Formats: sequence, C-alpha cells, structure tokens
Amino acid sequence: MKVVVIIPAAGLGTRMSAAAAKKGKKAPAPTKQFVELNGVPILVHTLRKFLQSPQVAEIFLALRKAEAEQFKPALDKELRSHAGKKTVQVVEGGEHRQQSVANALAKVKAAPDDVILVHDAVRPFVDNDIIASVIAGAQKHGAAIAGVPAVDTIKQVDRTAEGAIVSSTIPRERVVQAQTPQGFRYDVLKKAFDDAQAAGFLGTDEASLVERMGQSVAVVMGSPKNIKITTPDDLELAEFFVSQEDRRRSSLTG
Repeated sequence: MKVVVIIPAAGLGTRMSAAAAKKGKKAPAPTKQFVELNGVPILVHTLRKFLQSPQVAEIFLALRKAEAEQFKPALDKELRSHAGKKTVQVVEGGEHRQQSVANALAKVKAAPDDVILVHDAVRPFVDNDIIASVIAGAQKHGAAIAGVPAVDTIKQVDRTAEGAIVSSTIPRERVVQAQTPQGFRYDVLKKAFDDAQAAGFLGTDEASLVERMGQSVAVVMGSPKNIKITTPDDLELAEFFVSQEDRRRSSLTG
C-alpha cells in the first residue's frame, strides 16, 4: 500500500485579511500559507511533517502558478535536506480547494486500495500519531478524518434580516470539529470527485464529497493543537507552538 499526500495551497487567505481589518490590524503581507513562523513559511512547516512521516511516499502541492515559481527556491532547499526520502510534485491550483485537489488527484498514479491524504496547507502542527491514525482509519473504513470533540455548546440557528435566531441546541456528543488530514482509499476519493464534477456539486471538504455518495466516514482523534491558521490570533498562537517545538528540539540535541 502506498500513501500519497495532497496539500492544496492555492488559497488567497481572505479570512486572515478580513479578521485583521475588523480588529484594525494590518494583515501579514504574503498569502497566509507563506507567512513566516520563526523565519520559515507556514507551508514549509506543514510540508516537513509529511516529509518526516515514514508512511508517506509522495506529496503533491497545489499552488497558484506565480506562487509556485516564487516558492521553488524554498521547496528545493527543503527537499535537499530530505534527499531521496520522498517525491514532491507541484501542480497548478484552482480557484477553490476542490479544484486544487482535483488537479492534484488527476496526476496521482495509485492502486484502488492506496491511501490518499488531503491536508490543509495552514495546519502545520499535525503530528505523526494523527497521520498514522488517519491512514489506518482510511485502510479499514475506506474514509477517515481527524476530529476533536466539541467543547462549546452548539446552537443551530435560522438566519433572519435582523440576525441569527437559535432554532435548537445540538447535543455535543453528536458533534466533532473536523480537522485534516482527511484520508481515503484512492478508488473512494476518485469516484467521489468524479461524481461531484458530473453533478456540479461543490463541497466544503473532501469528506463531504464522499458522504454525498453514501460512503461512511470514520473519525479518529485529532488534537486541539492541530489548528488551522486563518486569523491573526491563530498566528499568535502558532508562534507560541513553534517556540515550544524549538525548545523541545534544543533540549533533545543539547
């Protein structure tokens, strides 16, 4: 069995800019996946986690054409430090996540029971335990995602001209907060994407495409630390996490 990772990284980071503007702050200049944490782009931090995973064979990065050219020196430098361990291929990203993943999936050569992982470019604190759990879940069930239990009370609302009105309270035991990676057998994910394209369906994530065709999706335990960096506040927390990782590495090598 082969494990292939797809990292869609063609987003524009509009939520980062909007959140910064709302708080009267200036958003970081680069697109969010290229914002630096401790001098290293977020995307590189994310890529490293999969380069270091012993189960991963291939990685596909979906980037906008201009950004792919700008990112090439950083990518080449990173690959030199992991020479011979993984193959990394850059493909052109689309206007939205689903198209970016579809473009990468079209380049993948895999057997039906090989596992495809899709992971957010701006989720750099995934660890090997989560990666391994999602792979195992995808092997067993055909589809699996990382998730964490909801800790806040979840309200379902109706949108009105005057704002949101609570319509019901959803029991927390029935809710998880989805994370990535999301993992699938190749045949399951390919069929889900083909069916969605034929129907003109645009999902919120890869699991939603798989769910749409009636395939069960298992949930494995993620981590509260496995955050998606979408706002300036997330970036501040990420900087703290990176400093923790650096201290741990220093204590191990010191």
